[in-house]
Amino acid sequence: KKRVPRYMRCPFLNAPKFKESFAMRGFLQPALRPTPSDSQNAFATLSRGRRSKLATAAQTTLLKADQWARGAQVSGDVSEALEAQLKALTAKKK
Repeated sequence: KKRVPRYMRCPFLNAPKFKESFAMRGFLQPALRPTPSDSQNAFATLSRGRRSKLATAAQTTLLKADQWARGAQVSGDVSEALEAQLKALTAKKK
């Protein structure tokens, strides 16, 4: 007699709806990844001291600024202030 695995002995497996959901579970979908913008990437490449100065000029913390640079969810005021400070820095360099 052929041995049947325990999960195959389940009476609900014969239901067609269960078989369809058994094939692809919800957590096997691809993960959503944040895509940072060009200004966020430029901010992330700066040194820690420069990022800290820009964060204080934007009246926020370095932690919030780094979260913004990674593409994490930050309030709109913080993101607008950091983008303005980054534009001012790039204008000074040119």
